[in-house]
Amino acid sequence: MKTLRRIIVILEIVIIMFSTILMDNNIKVNAKTNQFRERPVSVDVVLYNFEDKFISLVRQSLEEIQKQNPGKVEFKFFDGKGNQAIQSEVIDNIIRNERVDFLLVNLVNTQATKEVIDMVKSKDIPVVFFNREPVAIDPIKAYKKSYYVGTNAKEAGSLQGEILINLWNNDRSFIDKNNDGILQYIMLQGERSSIEAQERTQYSILSLNKAGIKTEQLALNVSNWRRDMARDAINSLFLQYSTRIEAIIANNDEMAIGAIEALQSHGYNMGDKTKTIPVVGVDATEEAQELIKKGYMAGSVIQNPAEMAQAIYAIGLNLFQGNDPLYNTQYKSDETGVAIRLPYKRYIA
Repeated sequence: MKTLRRIIVILEIVIIMFSTILMDNNIKVNAKTNQFRERPVSVDVVLYNFEDKFISLVRQSLEEIQKQNPGKVEFKFFDGKGNQAIQSEVIDNIIRNERVDFLLVNLVNTQATKEVIDMVKSKDIPVVFFNREPVAIDPIKAYKKSYYVGTNAKEAGSLQGEILINLWNNDRSFIDKNNDGILQYIMLQGERSSIEAQERTQYSILSLNKAGIKTEQLALNVSNWRRDMARDAINSLFLQYSTRIEAIIANNDEMAIGAIEALQSHGYNMGDKTKTIPVVGVDATEEAQELIKKGYMAGSVIQNPAEMAQAIYAIGLNLFQGNDPLYNTQYKSDETGVAIRLPYKRYIA
């Protein structure tokens, strides 16, 4: 009997010791988990070019998200300088040397999607591509920790067309200066190979034609989204076409503003309606809004940088946490299943 009691006591001691060890290990594991969760989520944002106006506004919006979430998220920004080789090197260095939870990538070359995914996939890092639409969506479909956040470029072009349609219908003599029933225009395209640029260009004119307005393209200039290049282009084209120009359609506001600066150097778009050529853009930046209010610019299409920032952050966080990309959001994927499209709105005076 005594022997049995001793065995029971020994077993109780062993059980207590084993339980203590397990408890200690659990505390250590939980401590590590809590420590991991308590550090800010590390997000590296690789932009195609710091000088791009809209992209700089997205960056500011991400910085605002960080300010509103102290200790919860930390963004680091990297400049691709408009060069895919530089951007690829930046991403490679991040993957090799950075402790990053997920990446937000604004591609320089929209054909480089697979290259970027191959790099991040090797380290199981989630990535959200945004703004500049990848030419091929299949690499994103093939990697479950990737997604694309963009807009509907066709919608942007159509809304630009609607602005000009309303001008035509409300005061045709203002826009159809030579009264020939045809809208003579100059197109300022962002990039030759960009899907957004191509579709904004195409659908702005389709919108006009569907409304029964005949169009004639005087010139198309690829100005790489830049104000200075658009300004130089319109300076030259104005000397060639002068009063034949009845509208200027720009793929973004920076090029639209460059066009207005060129027109103003020739005495146009300064308040005199008889010497105003309607100019439309995309983004509705603050500077563009001021020009629209003054009557120097016909209108723009709003692409909200704060909405873009919030979407890429929310989706990136979901991918990092192992959730469905659209978990706890109001977004809906497009037909690809791996992308969302943020809406546009017209902006006029």
